[in-house]
Amino acid sequence: MIDRRGKERVRETIGYRKYFGDEKRTVLFYLEPANVKDTAFLTYDYRDPSVDDDQWLYLPALRKVRRISASDRGDYFLGTDFTYEDIKKEGKIEPSDFHFKTLQEELIGDAKTLLVEATPQSDAIARELGYGKTQFWVDTVSWVIIKAEYWDIKGKHLKTLKANDIRQVDGIWTRHGLTIDNHKTGHKTIFTFSEVDYRTDVKDSVFTKRALSKGR
Repeated sequence: MIDRRGKERVRETIGYRKYFGDEKRTVLFYLEPANVKDTAFLTYDYRDPSVDDDQWLYLPALRKVRRISASDRGDYFLGTDFTYEDIKKEGKIEPSDFHFKTLQEELIGDAKTLLVEATPQSDAIARELGYGKTQFWVDTVSWVIIKAEYWDIKGKHLKTLKANDIRQVDGIWTRHGLTIDNHKTGHKTIFTFSEVDYRTDVKDSVFTKRALSKGR
């Protein structure tokens, strides 16, 4: 995380993901530095769009697991420029939230992409997400979003997301680098993913509120 003056803060985390039928569960544990160590975030992403997803945050200083309400999903996640919804969806777009329109084909570097515009289906959803409009570029080979632009609910250009080091791991196209620039604050967040493994099994008990406070 880099502020407008160039001051950097570095965080190290480990994350796990597992599907329970159609339900995706994801948990994130902070490892470093000491002032955020043992902070943890758990999300249950339900396939049914009529059911609100469940999210919980554990803050070790408070020794308490706090539920994140659906109305908070547009809030920024622990000092980053990604929202709770961005973290939960891992670069995907929730179809039930938006109307979509394909604008054009476009080359980004050597990648052939489709430029798609997404607008929230209601003012209430826009307020929840904090986005009035999103445009994203989808690679037509990997079908991964490699770039996205975000506008706030007042129509002001808010953020730019760029992905890099996109390659297959265990046969799955994976973005190993994400950079998001917040044009409103001058703040930047860079995510770098390493040791990605889609094959090793993870115990069900890792994806529980109890595991959050136990540090996995």
